Amino acid sequence: MNRFITNPTERGRFLRFAMVGVIGAIVDFGTFNLLTHTFSVKPVTASILSFTAAIVSNFIWNRFWTYPDSRSKPIVRQLTQFAAISVMGLLIRTPIFAFMDHQLIDVAQGISLFSLSVQQLESLAHNLALACAVGIVMFWNFFVNRFWTYNDVVR
Repeated sequence: MNRFITNPTERGRFLRFAMVGVIGAIVDFGTFNLLTHTFSVKPVTASILSFTAAIVSNFIWNRFWTYPDSRSKPIVRQLTQFAAISVMGLLIRTPIFAFMDHQLIDVAQGISLFSLSVQQLESLAHNLALACAVGIVMFWNFFVNRFWTYNDVVR
């Protein structure tokens, strides 16, 4: 862990990974809200679909920007590893999201924030639950991808 703090190359990779994560979060939240608000997709299903869209975006950005020197592995193998880690992340994220979403909706319905409608409170609860789940899974994705998917990169 110390080498990630002291090694300027690793710090740069982590910062690029974090920026890719922000882009992925925008894709994730944007897709989630589009699906739930425009197409009335149930929140858990929308969370799975938005996660998938974010993973595709993240893989492309990480492969070509965060780890451009990670080319000793064929792209299909690397994508398979990235996808496997992402599916495990999804298996971590989905129950966290479902639990937190249910709890936050109960809380939101029990309080009145600035005269928000029930629909607005539920939307806020959905997004807060998604943010918590994304934050937890981000750490999983970074460390496992760094040490397995991109282990061909010089440290």
